[in-house]
Amino acid sequence: MREFKIDFNKALKPVLIVYAAIFIIGIVFSVIWGVDLDINFSGGTKISYSYTGDIAEDDIKTVVDEHVDKKYTLGKSTALAGDTQTFEISLVGKDSLSAETQEALSAALTEKFGDNEIQLYNSNSVSPTIAGSFFLKSLVAVLITAVLVVIYVGIRFKRIGGVSAAVTALCALVLDILVTFFICVIFRLQIDSNYIAVVLTILGYSLNDTIVIYDRVRENERFNPDMEIGDLVNMSVNKVMVRNIVTTVTTVLAVLTIVVVSELFGLSSLRTFAIPMAFGLLSGAISSLFVSGPLWVIWKRHKAAKVATAKK
Repeated sequence: MREFKIDFNKALKPVLIVYAAIFIIGIVFSVIWGVDLDINFSGGTKISYSYTGDIAEDDIKTVVDEHVDKKYTLGKSTALAGDTQTFEISLVGKDSLSAETQEALSAALTEKFGDNEIQLYNSNSVSPTIAGSFFLKSLVAVLITAVLVVIYVGIRFKRIGGVSAAVTALCALVLDILVTFFICVIFRLQIDSNYIAVVLTILGYSLNDTIVIYDRVRENERFNPDMEIGDLVNMSVNKVMVRNIVTTVTTVLAVLTIVVVSELFGLSSLRTFAIPMAFGLLSGAISSLFVSGPLWVIWKRHKAAKVATAKK
């Protein structure tokens, strides 16, 4: 296998600049367009109807506008098998619909599109209070996972400085999570329960890549106890780089297949999972190679400098 000699420590600054650029773009987009939250996080109402044949969105909006005087979004999708077509009416926050309004809307749609076999497919309403509670629980789940990551890495790599390795690994994980969030903002994807699944999955993938690197550092340190920490990390990362890249690429290709399917069939539920997942996987590979290790080197060098100064 070809031996690479990339200086990952020098690549840290350019990589962080790229991350910063993504975050700045995401912040600008969030200011302009806002963050699209699912009703599970913001509260609201979602009503979907199945139908046959073809119905123009403008015709649907005409009927909805007669019964709904609040801001709403309308989306259409088709099942993978192609046997079920649906359109969904969403209202977020306090702009929910009463049961009476929903019944009147359903009756009007059925009457207007009598030849299209309109049927209520799904109806879901969430109060803002319950949505806030769900958001808090999701946040707690992510925080608990992060704490467990620090504890696990700290214990497993105690011999080479477990706490510092755990903290720098956590810094890389934070970057990955922010990337998935701002990708949702940039692509105007809805933040829903899929996003929590994406975050937890990315935490696992990114951490796995970082652990592989730390494991190689620990192994190389045993045979090269006097090697400078920057050179030791560079040697270790270069040896596992191909393995990490191949693993990530194969996984991303599978996720991109989901992206293609979601775009072809208009499956928003797949889109909100697959697109941030693809970018999160790429970020996880980059952060494990170019961020966690170099940050750890900076930490270890700073600590070594403090010890040397104290001895003098």
